[in-house]
Amino acid sequence: MSVEQTLADLVEKINREPQVIRGFQAVYHLFVNGEGGGNFQLTLCQNRAAYTKGTPDEATCTLELSDTNFIRWAEGKLNPTVALVTGQLKIKGDMGYSLMFQMILNGTRS
Repeated sequence: MSVEQTLADLVEKINREPQVIRGFQAVYHLFVNGEGGGNFQLTLCQNRAAYTKGTPDEATCTLELSDTNFIRWAEGKLNPTVALVTGQLKIKGDMGYSLMFQMILNGTRS
């Protein structure tokens, strides 16, 4: 699975069951390194999610990691705390938003 497909699946799950983001608004910039990576923006607003290639809006939180680690994180196979401590994940902005990102991922796994 690619990073873009992982994001598309995440957005679909959130929009199908928006209670996971009810009342929460954020703009995440995802700088994903590796062959399947790129720069992406995940926008959560008015109980809807959307993603786009590129980073056109100002970010609430920026996450930088490899394509493999992003997919592993989305699948629940990567501990973000360990990834942060070991340098596999870099976070810029409000740390609370990165924790919320983890909660959103947890809430969308089937």
